[in-house]
Amino acid sequence: MIHIIREKASQQQIQEMMQMLQTYIKLAVDVEREVLAGGGAMHADCEAMLLEDGSLQEFIWGADWNPETQEVTFESLINIRPRQNNRSLELQDPILRSKVEKVTRKLLGDI
Repeated sequence: MIHIIREKASQQQIQEMMQMLQTYIKLAVDVEREVLAGGGAMHADCEAMLLEDGSLQEFIWGADWNPETQEVTFESLINIRPRQNNRSLELQDPILRSKVEKVTRKLLGDI
């Protein structure tokens, strides 16, 4: 199940987002609006939900969240954007990585 998270996620939301992959959650994080969509099998599904919700693609970046270790990883097909100087699965810009991590920890951390 994919949820759009605007404020601190509940334990139930975390569990529902983990249903598909069991050990981690795929995310699309809007660094401008400071919201995220999480859950499902693909980052692109999360991205699509944020786009439908009014986000602009240029501000959405893919990541994964491991609730057990509280770690964020920054690899996703939606991150391959040569027009935004990101030619890799991995989000390369340290400022953007920091923003993605900040939003993720604020909304999903310490649950």
